[in-house]
Amino acid sequence: MNTLLLEIGTEEIPAGYILPALEALSANILKQLSEARIEHGRSQIYGTPRRLTVKVENVASKQPSVKSEVIGPPANIGFDENGKPTMAGQKFAEKVGVPPSKLTVKDTPKGAYLAAEKRQRGLATATLLKEILPRAILSTPFPKKMRWADLEIEFARPIHTILAMLGKAVISFELGNLKSGRYTRGHSFMAPARIKLNHTEEYLDKLGAAHVIADMEARKKILEERIAAVAAELGGRILPDDELVDINNNLVEYPIPVAGKFDTEFLEVPDEILINAMREHQKYFAVVDSDQNLMPCFIAVNNTAARDLALSATGHERVIRARLADAQFFFKSDLDVSNDERVEKLKKVLFQAELGTVYEKCERVAKIAEVLATASQKGDELKYQVIRAARLCKSDLVSQVVGEFPKLQGIMGRIYAGIAGEPANVAAAIEEHYRPVYSGAPLPETLVGAMVSIADKMDSICGCFSVGLIPTGASDPYALRRQGIGIIQIMNAKGLSFPLRKLIRCSLEQFGGKPASAIDELVEKVSTFLQNRISHLLAEEGFSKDVIAAIVSVSVDDVPNIRNRVKALEALKARPDFEPLAVGFKRVVNIIKKSGQLENSTALEAVEPKLFEHASEGELFEEYKTVDQKVSDAMKKESFDQALMAIASLRDAVDRFFDGVMVMADDADIRRNRLALLAHIATLFGEFADFSKLST
Repeated sequence: MNTLLLEIGTEEIPAGYILPALEALSANILKQLSEARIEHGRSQIYGTPRRLTVKVENVASKQPSVKSEVIGPPANIGFDENGKPTMAGQKFAEKVGVPPSKLTVKDTPKGAYLAAEKRQRGLATATLLKEILPRAILSTPFPKKMRWADLEIEFARPIHTILAMLGKAVISFELGNLKSGRYTRGHSFMAPARIKLNHTEEYLDKLGAAHVIADMEARKKILEERIAAVAAELGGRILPDDELVDINNNLVEYPIPVAGKFDTEFLEVPDEILINAMREHQKYFAVVDSDQNLMPCFIAVNNTAARDLALSATGHERVIRARLADAQFFFKSDLDVSNDERVEKLKKVLFQAELGTVYEKCERVAKIAEVLATASQKGDELKYQVIRAARLCKSDLVSQVVGEFPKLQGIMGRIYAGIAGEPANVAAAIEEHYRPVYSGAPLPETLVGAMVSIADKMDSICGCFSVGLIPTGASDPYALRRQGIGIIQIMNAKGLSFPLRKLIRCSLEQFGGKPASAIDELVEKVSTFLQNRISHLLAEEGFSKDVIAAIVSVSVDDVPNIRNRVKALEALKARPDFEPLAVGFKRVVNIIKKSGQLENSTALEAVEPKLFEHASEGELFEEYKTVDQKVSDAMKKESFDQALMAIASLRDAVDRFFDGVMVMADDADIRRNRLALLAHIATLFGEFADFSKLST
């Protein structure tokens, strides 16, 4: 067993490309080794901006030989009457690659046939790798690829070297104008000479001696330790930013942090702007003191050990000063424009060609949010704040700061609203209405922010549906699925029980120009879309799909209660006596559906006790009336487990009813009366769940 080592030496690859490419390259190599029947162990990946490396341990030196039985022509055709191979038998032996004397006769269901044992000798791994490795290299996925010189091959950046070894041996192949070998290169500035490997196990040590830390985890640990030490020398610590650590880690081969400072006058600019300017443009780390206050300094990460760190710091300071000066100018310029003036400017900003401007969107969002606030019955102040926040929520899109730093969208809206003296909840809502921005991201903290967020997302979903921009399995350009999930998560988190279908209709009616029938159809489509999002979220929590379907198919209007109802039904389903209970309830539903009568009956007067012929009818009717009251009381208190237990208590009475009478009696009045009784029973538990969807 030997170690396989493949290193692709390139020009600098973008930081975000490196890890996904390495993971794909490693998986591809392992897959091809397995398909080629080459035994192997685990793989490890190493990477820097200038090299992508995969190491596979315990790779077998050759394929195992494979034996297989091959069936040929019938025996009476393959052998003559003397048992000697005929021409057909000889041709079969030649095809299989065995002498005719090795042919045997095998009895099969179709009769006696010639058979031979074919042996396929395993090839040397080194021979197979000459085809596997070039294939794996060229199939490595990148967001963008390029060509160079006059070559036909493509990669993220031009390839300069290929190191391919199995133990001590080189795996020789050609790729473009390059030949693989046992050479790599050290750090491009500090040790650019070629490095010869005699064995794959020398790789990390020899690169380390040449100022290249190829192990990404080891390099990250060194980077974190060094930037923490530099921050401590400045009297502070790094503002936590794991993503920025990963970015810097993939920008260097040998991390050398250097501290820089900027003028304290820039601290008059909000921290968010300064941090963003340092982070997004220069990949610098911000430094904070023990009270989390931003300090007038930063840490840059160099890829080389400069002879004069002070000179290096001066260069970084000169660059960041220009950035911060621009940010300061944009911020001060924005302060000369009021929030309401910015809102007016949104009339010239297009939201979507068929859905109008961003200004029009904000007006629609304000109306939807007002409906939510009114329904919450929490007072006029909340309603005012919700409407105000909705109208201002996109105003920072036309600010100069957001134009320069797009990631501050919403954040700057909050800052400008606070400076203008808007209520704290209004300012917070402007930032929060974008939440959640990705799966697992924080939700709005304020009720105002939650309502504006729901309204904004609902407007986007209904607007896109109204003009035919409906997500497909392969396309969701407006991220409507994520926005739908956001609506559900926020309603659950804040306990907002506003009827979902009413909210959908309210949003759709604002687009105008559509007949009532078209709006009705769209309400169904959007409702189904959100119902699927609810089902998806519940399934991710581990609830059974049939239980979810049984609940959501009845109604998804009261979003916060859906999960509790699913949880209650899941607990009932886990009971040992659930199956006969479900069978009885399904029988009730099926009879009602087949009869076509009284399916929607809710009036108790439809049941006439004087027509009862058997004691079980009266018993079931009395049990029903008692349980109906219990269920009603429990549902008002949202005690869904109690409601379900009350419904479940009908089981014995239902079983006795079916044992005692024939529902479809010959007498029309008796038949109608029994169907009416079952319709009441079906309506009772049908309001909670569709038991016919439960697996038993």
